[in-house]
Amino acid sequence: MKDTPFITNDAVVFGLLMLILAFVFITSTSKKSGWQKFYRFIPSVLLCYFIPSIFNTLGIISGDESDLYFMASRYLLPAALVLLTLSIDLKGIAKLGKKAVIMFFTGTMGIVIGGPISILIVSAFAPDVVGGVGPEAVWRGMATIAGSWIGGGANQAAMFETFGASQDLFATMVTVDVIVANIWMAFLLYGVGISKKLDGRLKADASSIEEVKNSIEKYQASIMKIPTLAEVMTVLAIGFGATGIAHFGADLIAPWIENVAPQLDKFSLTSSFFWLVVIATTIGLGLSFTRARKLEGVGASRLGSVMIYVLVATIGMMMDVTAIFDNPGFFVVGLIWMSVHIILLLLVAKIIKAPYFFVAVGSQANVGGAASAPIVAGAFHPSLAPVGVLLAVLGYALGTYAAYICGLLMQIAAGG
Repeated sequence: MKDTPFITNDAVVFGLLMLILAFVFITSTSKKSGWQKFYRFIPSVLLCYFIPSIFNTLGIISGDESDLYFMASRYLLPAALVLLTLSIDLKGIAKLGKKAVIMFFTGTMGIVIGGPISILIVSAFAPDVVGGVGPEAVWRGMATIAGSWIGGGANQAAMFETFGASQDLFATMVTVDVIVANIWMAFLLYGVGISKKLDGRLKADASSIEEVKNSIEKYQASIMKIPTLAEVMTVLAIGFGATGIAHFGADLIAPWIENVAPQLDKFSLTSSFFWLVVIATTIGLGLSFTRARKLEGVGASRLGSVMIYVLVATIGMMMDVTAIFDNPGFFVVGLIWMSVHIILLLLVAKIIKAPYFFVAVGSQANVGGAASAPIVAGAFHPSLAPVGVLLAVLGYALGTYAAYICGLLMQIAAGG
């Protein structure tokens, strides 16, 4: 990577990132057969990571020289967490049936235990691959993958800041995350075409999916409306107002814990960023039990998703696409980790006779989050896409907590 990038002005870099995001979304929703065939095999979220990373690898822009990631992670991230979690409909999730929720939590558990298991397996034949000390400790980088695979880019950034992985290690882990996750997503999308055959092997009854589809369509019609300027301002005020509260709380709590219980540093409880994310997520969950949840009808989650994709692009611009070839061992770790997730999902699905739809969406709601879970759900039927969003939002709510636990377990497995 070049020491001095071709573009050094962050205003120009930000404009370039927004153009990239617009290009991806315009082409991914195009009706032209060429683009439809392309995105049938290449998930749009993959491009949101990789196009900025290509510009970074070529030395056109530089994540190391830019302050955009700091801006996105400190201001847009907590606001996005609030807007995504305030729309969570716990009753709606319950209506999906217990099998959908079981498969979602199974996917979460697969990621939580898969991390430390993969470290233990690889350490048996290649301990150097999962070693390292300080910011270069591999388990710290893997914690960022846990955040991404349970929640999404927001939780990934939270784990990066919380566990303190180095920039270089983080860049490599982002590459492992994207490559392994999207290989699995490709298999999930392929499975959609043979879902009836897979349901037969799982001995599952998929008739409940139709009921879910009808319920979602009715719910959407009842809350969706064209937002007024006042309503958009209200949504943004809640998002950024809660961000301000989260910053205020984090600035008080983290220093206090550091003074009274500095030994809790090993659990990242002295990290102000950790508390920033936890407080923002908690505020969003609290608002989901109030009338604020109806703001989803005027686009709360859409605005939150825009902020998340800006964060995703800034993460991508710190990624070197050639890094994985310098560390192929990390790729092996990622594949083993994902295999644990897959095996647990299929085992539980077989036991409870869950339809493939719940297997696919439950997995992607964890691994891909709100960015790609709707893609997998929508592949079954367009009106089912919100099911992916609904479960993915639950992933955002749980991602910070579950990934944090996974990180601690990996620290223990690595002997850190």
